Amino acid sequence: MLLLGADEAGKGPVVGSMFVAGLVIEEDRLFDLAGFGVRDSKLLAPAKREMLAKKITRIATDQYILEVKAHVIDELRGVMTMNEIMVKSFSSVVARLHADRAVLDAADVNAERFAQRVKAASKTTMDLTAEHKADQRHQVVSAASILAKVQRDASMRELEEAMNCKIGSGYPHDRDTIAFLERWVKENRDLPPCARHSWATAKRIKASFI
Repeated sequence: MLLLGADEAGKGPVVGSMFVAGLVIEEDRLFDLAGFGVRDSKLLAPAKREMLAKKITRIATDQYILEVKAHVIDELRGVMTMNEIMVKSFSSVVARLHADRAVLDAADVNAERFAQRVKAASKTTMDLTAEHKADQRHQVVSAASILAKVQRDASMRELEEAMNCKIGSGYPHDRDTIAFLERWVKENRDLPPCARHSWATAKRIKASFI
């Protein structure tokens, strides 16, 4: 039996892209994931995640990682809710992959509703379920969370190199991220293109300097 797991990384940051990863493996490969030490990406050090991502990719039957850039999130938020963006993003990943059963990390307070909306939007015939904390309960979802997080971290490092400055994690609670945004707005009189302009944190910082 083929299993599909899907999870996101970067839903909440004020800077940078969001990534949704989908991973397909043979059911027997769950033993390999367990042997590798795969678990929720948030519980793993960055170096461990990168090492595991390589191992996961080698045993995967298929995988797909969707990047949703900051400006795209801003544009979509003008016409839909964040919950609808999550449905659209997860359904895009699910539609690209084939398996007998899919488990998603629910990106809605109502997990069953999220599963129904993704199934309808993706037009998949797979047996599809969504659960809160699925990345802690299902190894295939844990593996997908690792792929998404590694891609998100790599994108932030690339962004720092391209802009030649320290940005941090991109989350509102990160002092480096806030310092970066404040410095940029102060010098440029606007938010950087890598920021999510529709986020309350970004609006507050922009208003304080303009």
